Amino acid sequence: MMNLNEQKLCTKDELEELITWFEKYPCPKELQVDEATYMPDLRDTIARLAGQARICYENPKMQGCIILLKKIKKAIEEKA
Repeated sequence: MMNLNEQKLCTKDELEELITWFEKYPCPKELQVDEATYMPDLRDTIARLAGQARICYENPKMQGCIILLKKIKKAIEEKA
Protein backbone atom coordinates (compact mmCIF):
# COMPACT_ATOMS: atom_id res chain seq x y z
CA MET A 1 0.00 0.00 0.00
CA MET A 2 1.28 3.45 -0.93
CA ASN A 3 2.00 5.87 1.89
CA LEU A 4 -0.55 8.72 1.89
CA ASN A 5 2.29 11.26 1.90
CA GLU A 6 3.78 9.77 -1.28
CA GLN A 7 0.57 9.55 -3.28
CA LYS A 8 0.24 11.31 -6.61
CA LEU A 9 -1.95 14.38 -6.93
CA CYS A 10 -5.68 13.75 -7.02
CA THR A 11 -7.54 14.45 -10.20
CA LYS A 12 -10.74 16.50 -9.93
CA ASP A 13 -12.76 13.30 -10.50
CA GLU A 14 -10.87 11.39 -7.78
CA LEU A 15 -11.38 14.24 -5.35
CA GLU A 16 -15.10 14.41 -6.07
CA GLU A 17 -15.36 10.64 -5.64
CA LEU A 18 -13.73 10.96 -2.20
CA ILE A 19 -16.02 13.82 -1.17
CA THR A 20 -19.07 11.93 -2.43
CA TRP A 21 -18.08 8.96 -0.27
CA PHE A 22 -18.43 11.18 2.81
CA GLU A 23 -21.80 12.47 1.63
CA LYS A 24 -23.17 8.93 1.27
CA TYR A 25 -21.50 7.21 4.24
CA PRO A 26 -23.05 7.59 7.70
CA CYS A 27 -20.15 9.25 9.53
CA PRO A 28 -19.97 9.42 13.31
CA LYS A 29 -20.51 12.74 15.09
CA GLU A 30 -16.92 12.73 16.35
CA LEU A 31 -13.80 10.75 15.52
CA GLN A 32 -10.38 9.97 16.95
CA VAL A 33 -8.54 9.72 13.63
CA ASP A 34 -5.24 8.72 15.18
CA GLU A 35 -3.41 9.13 18.46
CA ALA A 36 -2.94 12.88 17.94
CA THR A 37 -6.00 13.85 15.90
CA TYR A 38 -9.46 14.18 17.44
CA MET A 39 -12.39 15.77 15.61
CA PRO A 40 -15.36 16.67 17.83
CA ASP A 41 -17.54 17.82 14.90
CA LEU A 42 -16.63 15.49 12.08
CA ARG A 43 -19.24 16.65 9.54
CA ASP A 44 -18.14 20.29 9.85
CA THR A 45 -14.49 19.30 9.58
CA ILE A 46 -15.14 17.21 6.46
CA ALA A 47 -17.10 20.07 4.84
CA ARG A 48 -14.28 22.54 5.50
CA LEU A 49 -11.58 20.15 4.29
CA ALA A 50 -13.59 19.39 1.14
CA GLY A 51 -13.96 23.10 0.38
CA GLN A 52 -10.24 23.66 0.79
CA ALA A 53 -9.42 20.56 -1.28
CA ARG A 54 -11.59 21.75 -4.17
CA ILE A 55 -9.65 25.01 -4.26
CA CYS A 56 -6.12 23.64 -4.03
CA TYR A 57 -6.16 20.03 -5.30
CA GLU A 58 -3.81 20.89 -8.17
CA ASN A 59 -1.15 22.44 -5.92
CA PRO A 60 1.33 19.79 -4.71
CA LYS A 61 2.23 21.93 -1.69
CA MET A 62 -1.38 22.15 -0.51
CA GLN A 63 -2.32 18.48 -0.27
CA GLY A 64 -2.75 18.35 3.51
CA CYS A 65 -6.54 18.64 3.31
CA ILE A 66 -6.77 15.74 0.87
CA ILE A 67 -4.37 13.60 2.89
CA LEU A 68 -6.43 14.27 6.01
CA LEU A 69 -9.69 13.40 4.22
CA LYS A 70 -8.15 10.08 3.18
CA LYS A 71 -6.98 9.42 6.75
CA ILE A 72 -10.47 10.17 8.06
CA LYS A 73 -12.03 7.81 5.51
CA LYS A 74 -9.58 5.06 6.44
CA ALA A 75 -10.25 5.54 10.18
CA ILE A 76 -14.01 5.37 9.62
CA GLU A 77 -13.70 2.21 7.52
CA GLU A 78 -11.48 0.57 10.15
CA LYS A 79 -13.98 1.34 12.92
CA ALA A 80 -16.93 -0.03 10.91
